Amino acid sequence: MTPSSMVLLLADGRFPAGAHAHSGGLEAAVAAGLVTDPATLGEFLRGRLATGGLVAAAFAVAAHRAAGVVDRRSTLARLDAELDARTAAPALRAVSRRQGRALLRAGRELWPTGGFEALPAGPPGPHQPLVLGLVAAAADLDPVAVATIAAYGSMTGPASAAVRLLGLDPYRVHAVLAALAADCDATAARAVATAADPPERLPAPAAPLTDIHAEVHTTWEVRLFAS
Repeated sequence: MTPSSMVLLLADGRFPAGAHAHSGGLEAAVAAGLVTDPATLGEFLRGRLATGGLVAAAFAVAAHRAAGVVDRRSTLARLDAELDARTAAPALRAVSRRQGRALLRAGRELWPTGGFEALPAGPPGPHQPLVLGLVAAAADLDPVAVATIAAYGSMTGPASAAVRLLGLDPYRVHAVLAALAADCDATAARAVATAADPPERLPAPAAPLTDIHAEVHTTWEVRLFAS
């Protein structure tokens, strides 16, 4: 595949990395009455981009850069620790590492010589953005593509979940995504601009309500999504 095709492959919600099982916090937001229609979904997704989307994109690009350095193992370990510190809710840490393990499995299958042994070894596994960075490096993608995939992924999971949770018209939902294209590109550009900083100085915007909702969501006896 050409690099442009690889972008489509990695951004595809059907890629076997477990994203389809997660709503990105939307299920809890719907239950709380915060997302009820396309307009409030758009605000939710804009918030996702500005917080978790930016963090994921910056760390994915940083991991992409680390793939080409001599001390990549120690650099990735520092990135993993810093991303853990930025993920306040234990439930969200577990989700990120679960998706990281799934993406790592897919990456090893597609690119057996992709250098994935440099990721932190042992359970509970690496955070998903770090694996994405290495997978993108193995696929010969550039930093902008890596950041765009990460930022876009922070929106598509919740957008897809909105159709199932609220019965929204999928055409309207995709219109919401299209309206956020410039925000997605801006988030990716900011991530690329900051990814060369030391791990401790990478973006760290927080979404406390999302963290609270994630912990509450784990206590539900019946739920449609894993998170």
